[in-house]
Amino acid sequence: MAEPESGRTSLTFDSPLARELADLSSRRRALDAVSVDFSGDPRVITVSNQKGGVGKTTTTVNLAASLASLGARVLVIDLDPQGNASTALGVPHSADVPSVYDVLIDQFPLSDIVQESPESPNLLCAPSTIHLAGAEIELVSQVAREHRLRTAVEDYLATSEQRVDFVLIDCPPSLGLLTINAFTAAHELLIPIQCEYYALEGLSQLLGSVSMIQKHLNNRLHLSTILLTMYDGRTRLAQQVAEEVRSHFPNEVLRAVIPRSVRVSEAPSFGQTVIAYDGQSAGAVAYREAAVEIARRASSTTQDNKGEA
Repeated sequence: MAEPESGRTSLTFDSPLARELADLSSRRRALDAVSVDFSGDPRVITVSNQKGGVGKTTTTVNLAASLASLGARVLVIDLDPQGNASTALGVPHSADVPSVYDVLIDQFPLSDIVQESPESPNLLCAPSTIHLAGAEIELVSQVAREHRLRTAVEDYLATSEQRVDFVLIDCPPSLGLLTINAFTAAHELLIPIQCEYYALEGLSQLLGSVSMIQKHLNNRLHLSTILLTMYDGRTRLAQQVAEEVRSHFPNEVLRAVIPRSVRVSEAPSFGQTVIAYDGQSAGAVAYREAAVEIARRASSTTQDNKGEA
């Protein structure tokens, strides 16, 4: 009787679930040992994808929280009228709260609207309110309508008493004046891509829009990062999509992939990022790994620039 029991035990410890748990535990330990230098220039990154439901806002807030946990000081600018990024960061954004709308339309300084997230003193948010829904129309008649966010961000970074390492801009899922403002203000573009059928559909249109922005409004903007989201390694489709995206963008796609995760989906309903809600979950670990990659790319870029100088 003892031998069969022993056989079943060894199979249990060698099961796919056991291997997955052991891998997750190893990744957590590796993250705990990570150290990143944030002494370089601030990076302004727009997170955008015209295709809805790809995890754009989720990616923005969880990368921001992950970078903050590494010691970076991060400002999230919520440029989506739905205000989901503000909700996830636990920041008030009712109609009477000063918001990005006031910055774009009435040219308030960003410092007048920025709030600290209850998650971390390193995590800041410029909230969106319902008023932002009308900003697209109101901006049409404004002077320098495409450059208003860029001017506000540059002034904020130049006058902020505390260092800011990253500015992450969460865009609405459309190419209107709000998104154009985000593209004009940013140095980099980060595109989350869902690992499902039609993942690359619309991407060429987005990159065409980026090319126009580069030509006419912001020649600094470049596609720096692609993050694969909602990845289910058990399906052949997800693996094929990942392979296809990596073949097209070998230098831009992060090694880290974001799995489908209940914890990631649950966190916003508690006014939290997944980093605060369950920092040991698979989704949180994946976002923390992605943040480390992004941060290290920043470090290497800064060193390369210093070397060229």
